Amino acid sequence: MAHNHDHHDHAGHHHGPTTLTSISRALLIGAVLNTLYVVVEFGLGFYYNSLALTADAGHNLSDVASLLLSLLAFRLARVRQTPGFTYGYRKSTVLASLTNAVVLLITIGAILWESIHRFRHPEPVAGGAVAWVAAFGILVNAGSALLFFRNKEHDLNAKGAYLHLATDALVSMGVVVAGILITYTGWLWLDPAIGILVAAVIMGSTWRLLTDSLRLSMDGVPVDVDLANVLAELRAVAGVQDVHHVHVWAMSTTENALTAHLVLKPGLTNDQIADLKHEARHRLEHQHIRHATLETETIASDDCKTEVC
Repeated sequence: MAHNHDHHDHAGHHHGPTTLTSISRALLIGAVLNTLYVVVEFGLGFYYNSLALTADAGHNLSDVASLLLSLLAFRLARVRQTPGFTYGYRKSTVLASLTNAVVLLITIGAILWESIHRFRHPEPVAGGAVAWVAAFGILVNAGSALLFFRNKEHDLNAKGAYLHLATDALVSMGVVVAGILITYTGWLWLDPAIGILVAAVIMGSTWRLLTDSLRLSMDGVPVDVDLANVLAELRAVAGVQDVHHVHVWAMSTTENALTAHLVLKPGLTNDQIADLKHEARHRLEHQHIRHATLETETIASDDCKTEVC
C-alpha cells in the first residue's frame, strides 16, 4: 500500500484573525460599559434601598466577569504554540464559552430563588426610581449586545456575550415595567412574577449555548459542520476513490480542524495529487474547516470499514 503523508495541508482562511480582533475589541468595550453601569446601579440600589436594583446589578456583575473571562480566552488564543502546547491556547475559548453557559444557569437559579422569596415576603419598591435606572440599563445592555451581533453565529464566545447582554436588556425591561406598574397599582407581586418570566426566557437561550459548548469541549463535530456534506465533498474531488479515518473537531470557537485518509485512484502523478489536495482544501473551506491534515493512499486499509474509524 502506498502512503503519502502530508501534515502541512492547512486550509487558509482570512477571516480568522479579523474575527478574533473584532470580538476582542467588542469584549473590551462591553466590559468597560457594563462595569460603569454596575457601579452606578449598585450605588443607586443602596441609596433607594431597592433590592431589585441591587440584584440586577449583581446579575450584571456576573456578565462583566464573563466578558472579562472571554476576553482573556481570546488573548490566550492568539498566543503562539509552544512545545508543550502545540495548538497554543486556542481551546481556552471553548472553556470560556462553557463557563459562560454555567454562569448563565447560576444566574437563572439566583433569579428564581429571589423571585420565590419575593412572593413569600413582598417588600416595598421605589417604583419610579427603579424604572428610570433600569431604563438606562436597557440602553447600556442593548448597545453592548449589538457589538456582538455580527459575530454571534460564528463564535460561541460572541454568542455567549450576545445572549448575556441581550437577556440583561430583557431583565432591565422587566424591571422597568414592574417599577411603573408597582408605582401606579401597588402590586408588589409583579416584581417576582416578571423575574420568573425573564428566567424562563434566559433558560431557553442558554440551553443551546451549553450543549454546543459541551460538544466542543468533548471534541465533538462542531454544529456548523455537516459531516455527511464533508464526506460528499471530499469524495467528489476528481481522483479520490474513497475517504476514511475522518475526524473533525474544534481547535477553538472560531477554528475547526480535520484529519482524513483519501483513497486515490491508481496511476496519479505527484502533480495530480498536489492539485487534488488543493481542491480538497478549497472544498473544506466552504464546509467551515480551516485546518486540514490529509493522508493519501491507493488502497483502503482492510481494518477500516467506515469513514470515521
